[in-house]
Amino acid sequence: MQIHVIKSNESLTTIARTYHTTVKDITEANELPNPNNLVIGQSIVIPIIGHFYFVQQGDSLYSIARRVGISYQELAKVNQIQANQPLNVGTRLYIPATKKRNAEFNAYVEPRGNTVAPVLENSAREAAPYLTYLAPFSFQALRDGTLKEPLLNNFPAIAKANRNVLMMVINNQENDQFSDELGRILLNDIAIQDKFINNIVATAKKYGFRDIHFDFEFIRPADREAYNRFLRKAKQRFKSEGWLMSTALAPKTSATQKGKWYEGHDYKAHGEISDFVVIMTYEWGYSGGPAMAVSPIDPVRKVLEYAITEMPSTKILMGQNLYGYDWTLPFVQGTVAKAVSPQQAIQLAATHNVPIQYDTKSQAPYFKYTAADGKQHEVWFEDARSIQAKFNLINELNIRGMSYWKLGLAFPQNWLLIVDNFNVTKRGT
Repeated sequence: MQIHVIKSNESLTTIARTYHTTVKDITEANELPNPNNLVIGQSIVIPIIGHFYFVQQGDSLYSIARRVGISYQELAKVNQIQANQPLNVGTRLYIPATKKRNAEFNAYVEPRGNTVAPVLENSAREAAPYLTYLAPFSFQALRDGTLKEPLLNNFPAIAKANRNVLMMVINNQENDQFSDELGRILLNDIAIQDKFINNIVATAKKYGFRDIHFDFEFIRPADREAYNRFLRKAKQRFKSEGWLMSTALAPKTSATQKGKWYEGHDYKAHGEISDFVVIMTYEWGYSGGPAMAVSPIDPVRKVLEYAITEMPSTKILMGQNLYGYDWTLPFVQGTVAKAVSPQQAIQLAATHNVPIQYDTKSQAPYFKYTAADGKQHEVWFEDARSIQAKFNLINELNIRGMSYWKLGLAFPQNWLLIVDNFNVTKRGT
């Protein structure tokens, strides 16, 4: 698979010719919203096996081969050149596909309102072949130990058809807000806790859930150990049923990090108790804050590098956003940015005829435009380059895989790049 960034005066015809493919294949692979109005700086994937590399100043066959993980003799043979031949800048070399490692992928899907929108169900159906787990969000714990169920519709059937483990996500939200008081009750009142666990088991059996996933947030620091005890107790019960248990964790960089979003989460204990964890490495740029990358690579790296000092790297799923935000400038506290999919972001840039920039520090694309009302906007989103940077980090740190928040926002390049980088583990039956 090739990632190509659109340059001035390029067309799909010239790009297809460069990579020995067709306009139709490129358009369909990327589900291009703007095939006749490409944006400078827009990244697309070229659906070919392996990829091409264009020689740059200072390159040698040896340095290129080392970078891509094959021998320089093999690289020379594939390209039918002499192993000691000097390379001219601009020479196109074919890089064959290398061996892929196994990895796991989860995606949350969040129905809202009284019905499941067809677009949301279709999004789950399209993503499921690339997933290990499918996670309807979410069952809400109630103060008496019962559960409020989400809309499930055809999600269990979609998971079964694609050999996904159906993940039962349970959280401590009340009125769409995480509640420390609800957490306190569930983690400390043993009678209610036992009822809660029994209800989880009965519900999981009813629908066929095989991973029980606790997304307990805003837990009081005083309840940190109570949460750990609860997880040990729940784990033993679920293990007897043959199920997995996983947890969601706030993005910490140290064991002593302050703040109610962080202090109740004990990385070391969760790593020992849970089968795996999802670390929510996104929302540095968020709807209520100033414009910036949603999941900049450096903060993500710092969280994961800390995490692997507390738990096995093979227990970690990196959290990844499938969306970006469109901020109105200048940012005013109290205003809310609009969520956009990568496809919507590209269409915005095309409509307003502005180039897409790429911030190499955060490894994320962005652009600015002027709306019809004269107001300035700044958009940060995800593209093939930014997701490839995260896949590279997964390989570098040898972590389990990735978990997406959330389905329903189109990002076709992501799914293509998953299968180019990894063999997706299937745990469902």
